[in-house]
Amino acid sequence: MKKALVTGGSGGIGAAICRALARDGWFVTVGYHENEAAALRLAGEIGGQAVGADLRDERESAALMEAAGELDVLVNCAGVDWYGLLQDMDEADWRQLFGVNVDGMFRCCKLAIPAMVRAGQGCIINVASVLGLSGGACESAYSATKGAVISFTRALAKELGPSGIRVNCICPGCIDTPMLDCFTPEEKAELVERTTLGRLGRSEDVAELAAFLASGRASFITAQAITVDGGFLV
Repeated sequence: MKKALVTGGSGGIGAAICRALARDGWFVTVGYHENEAAALRLAGEIGGQAVGADLRDERESAALMEAAGELDVLVNCAGVDWYGLLQDMDEADWRQLFGVNVDGMFRCCKLAIPAMVRAGQGCIINVASVLGLSGGACESAYSATKGAVISFTRALAKELGPSGIRVNCICPGCIDTPMLDCFTPEEKAELVERTTLGRLGRSEDVAELAAFLASGRASFITAQAITVDGGFLV
């Protein structure tokens, strides 16, 4: 059976990606950090398994990858945000963002690649953000991590292409998940107004692109940073 791992799979976009992959016939490992109950429920729902790990920790990341087995698809969806003025951000907050959003992605990719190279095929999907392309006020550090994800994706795609491994990046716009809870209703309304399609995105909007990129229908697509933003960046 085809195997996939989705980090950050216990809620929001990650959970929607897990469901979409399972629907398409993948055995999915739901990677999570703190939300064990939600991860276990989801794994039971889709016939997969839930494995917890703090991706900032090298040993825990390795244990997660070992439990997931030799992967056909890796989706790096785990991510955290920090909203506020950069002058109010401390060193620990900065390290937390890079530890999860960038370092965790690096560790999972590094550990997944050898089996993919041996198989002569594989797919890595990294979830970034439109802010990695455009930047966002009061989200300088978050934007920096997502810009790093995009650059990493493009470079790794060049590195792994000769081995038959595709690496792509999804850049969601304003998606209606708990990550937007830091915004007031008025601020959310402004985000909707800035979005060409006039609504917030759904987790399923992102998940369907991930499922497509994981499939054979996307066999000639690599090194791309694809926006799912309803026209937010237009």
